Amino acid sequence: MKIAEAAKKLETTPRTIRFYEEKGLIAPKKASNGYRIYAEEEVRDLRTILALREVGLSTKEIKKALEQNDDFTEYLHTQRSMLNEEMLQIRDMMATVDRMIEVSGKAGKEEQMMDMARELKGLKEKRTHWHDRWNFDHQARDYDDNIKTTGYRFNVHQDYEEALEKVHTWVDASHEERGVDIGAGTGNLTRLFLQQGISMAVVDQSKEMLKVCGEKHPGVETRLGHFLSLPLNDQEVDFVVSSYALHHLPDEDKELALQEIDRVLSDYGRVVIADLMFKDESNRKSTLESYQEEGNDEAVEAIEDEYYADRSRLIRWWEEHGYEVKVHQFHPILHLLYAQKMERGVS
Repeated sequence: MKIAEAAKKLETTPRTIRFYEEKGLIAPKKASNGYRIYAEEEVRDLRTILALREVGLSTKEIKKALEQNDDFTEYLHTQRSMLNEEMLQIRDMMATVDRMIEVSGKAGKEEQMMDMARELKGLKEKRTHWHDRWNFDHQARDYDDNIKTTGYRFNVHQDYEEALEKVHTWVDASHEERGVDIGAGTGNLTRLFLQQGISMAVVDQSKEMLKVCGEKHPGVETRLGHFLSLPLNDQEVDFVVSSYALHHLPDEDKELALQEIDRVLSDYGRVVIADLMFKDESNRKSTLESYQEEGNDEAVEAIEDEYYADRSRLIRWWEEHGYEVKVHQFHPILHLLYAQKMERGVS
């Protein structure tokens, strides 16, 4: 078919089609009379191009995927993650604008508004600039093999399987519920819910971890994201689980992570987290001193390399926001936290 026929069929314009030709996304053959002829293959590619452009993918990304005969999945994951970050940024900005309006007619408003702007800037940076300094993409293929529970003087994965099982048990999910595993890695915790027939989404910042998880659990819903910018709608899930992931966030960011979890969690939803942490700051100090006295440099280095949580701060945040909390401790650094969102009074 000619360009006008193709444009009509695709509900677009000849000019748009020529633009994609100029960008090298399609290359229709020419008839002897010089007219371009669009076969079904070109029409199919154009349909894909138009759809992907509508959701914001660049012509450069689309061209690369077409050349590599890609199914666009990775690009769409990335685009969804970016759109989610933009959505959260807009919400943060709207909330800041509302606060600015409240003080706009008051004395000293300039300094107050500047403080709000600084706070907003810091929030933007946290949501968009979290850095994986452990290179989990590189670890993905060997991750399961490298989780050893014996043979180390200091083993962060001691009681690993028991912790996952207890998370699953404490959630006590029913078949009509939907959950999300944050920092899911290769899906070892998710597996327990999938075996039960529970609908699960998995979130991880590592594309390679998500690939491995998808290979191990075909059909599982994978989403690219992280604790500070969850690619989920408000109140989308009935429960949130996480294992060995929260300690990759600095303490000053953990409360923002809890806010994000609260946003996506339905009324009376549950959060169950198994992670490396201390009871409080005093416990952290005494535990480190104990390892130092033993000469266990491996333990000290492991703890100082990451951000083991202060359990008391997490509990305090949940309780202040209307959650009921209970805890279980497996050993000095591995804890299980359960928090259920309860009814909140209307202010």
